[in-house]
Amino acid sequence: MYEKKNHNYTSPDLSKLQEVVIDLRTKIYIAIGDDPEEARSRYLARVGNKKP
Repeated sequence: MYEKKNHNYTSPDLSKLQEVVIDLRTKIYIAIGDDPEEARSRYLARVGNKKP
């Protein structure tokens, strides 16, 4: 009746990404060579627009 679909997800290679610490519990990963301060400010602006 229904066919199962194969879901193949590949995780990004963290060795090719740079870790940016937002706070104690939050870390984001950006491309190596990108500006960490800009990534942090963009993340905080996006989270700040969410409604509680």
